Amino acid sequence: MARFLIEVPHEADTVACARAVRVLLSTGSHFLTHADWGCMDGAHSAWIIVDVGSKAEALAIVPPAFRAATRIVGLNQFSLEQIERTLRRHGALEEPSKGPSGG
Repeated sequence: MARFLIEVPHEADTVACARAVRVLLSTGSHFLTHADWGCMDGAHSAWIIVDVGSKAEALAIVPPAFRAATRIVGLNQFSLEQIERTLRRHGALEEPSKGPSGG
């Protein structure tokens, strides 16, 4: 399974916002009824994180009326070791300084 962030934007006016929330809540889908909303802070979107097999499966969770505007982002995590290997491979790893005198 892969992890995805589903971002479902909607119009900023109060009625459109309330309708979007009602649609997602009334689906009964565990994913959608547990969405996080940014409306109270002026960011009119719902965000849902899901573990599913593909972006297509993630998009299928969203009610059809919202799919065209929905953004699906594949999520991953990095370890410090992975990032250091990548930076080293590209010649961009800065060695940590050894204090104010540099040595």
